Amino acid sequence: MGEHRIAAVAVSHHRLALDPPFRPSWDTRPRRHFDATVVRVTTDTGLTGFGSGDAMVGFEAYEDLFLGQDPMALERHARVLSHISFHAGRCWPLDLALWDLAGKITGQPCWKLLGGLSDRVRAYASSGTLRDPAALADAAQRFAAEGFGAMKIRFHRGDWREDVRALEVVRARIGDGLELMVDCNQGWRQPWDTEGPWSLKDAARVAKALEPLGVYWMEEPLHRADREGMRALRQMTPIRIAGGEMNRELTEFRDLIQGRCLDVLQPDVALTGGITGLRRVAMMAQEANLVFTPHTWTNGVGVTANAHLAAGLAGSPFLEFPHDPPEWSLERRDFPMAEPLTATDGWIVLSDRPGLGFALDEDRLAATRL
Repeated sequence: MGEHRIAAVAVSHHRLALDPPFRPSWDTRPRRHFDATVVRVTTDTGLTGFGSGDAMVGFEAYEDLFLGQDPMALERHARVLSHISFHAGRCWPLDLALWDLAGKITGQPCWKLLGGLSDRVRAYASSGTLRDPAALADAAQRFAAEGFGAMKIRFHRGDWREDVRALEVVRARIGDGLELMVDCNQGWRQPWDTEGPWSLKDAARVAKALEPLGVYWMEEPLHRADREGMRALRQMTPIRIAGGEMNRELTEFRDLIQGRCLDVLQPDVALTGGITGLRRVAMMAQEANLVFTPHTWTNGVGVTANAHLAAGLAGSPFLEFPHDPPEWSLERRDFPMAEPLTATDGWIVLSDRPGLGFALDEDRLAATRL
């Protein structure tokens, strides 16, 4: 293989204008643009690995810690990134780029380097916008026809009973044709959003209303730090309790697993821990007989990286596939990539191409660069 050394780490920021704007249920402001940060790590032998995800805030102060290093020293690099995430921002997209590079150095796809369990994972269609009940049922029918096995529906502000009524309309329309997940979005807030999260008894009432509808999981019904509440809620309802998408520290997942607080763990490689850190969480979840299935709501690079971990090591039953056309199309979601990541008959199928297996759209990245 020869000796490879890291010669450069380049970080660029890109902005795609959204017209019409996208109105995600978890944000009180309409989104008029979609930002992506792209990380490129290049070796002295001319290979480049790509990553994307968090904005790499503060990374420039630490870039020299990687230059001249062996790119395959993934555990060493993850320790440095863990320290950076304590002192500065979350810079885990570099871990994704290093895994992409490791695959290119070894000539193997990341899903094989991670254990080769499978080259595919079942996708669930993850909606983002709020629709009236009939439109939501139409979308569910469309997803079922496209082969998706499951769909996630967002709860929103106002009266949760309205959300339950919308879910009843969907279930009546599709029968058992789709598993349905519900995202309560109580785990965290946008900085400008000062509304408090639900209490345990709020969440318990919602869970009771969801039980007759055969909901597969109830996501983030409580604040991310309310571990005792999650543990109690898990005992109170047969519905799976999911969470952890934006938790910053890997130790939080150790505690959530040891405390039996969640049925479904959802950390995202693009936001916390990278592939190197989250393969530990995937294994911890497996040993505790819990479900590991990452959050993926960044862009197609993040979906792809999470899919390699979910398929190659975790054996996740479903993986989030952000897909809510026309407002959230694959063209918007995957604008940094040469080809969008697609689901075939409801499955994300990974290739044998080395690394993460995607190319960047350099022309679009140049046109959208900030």
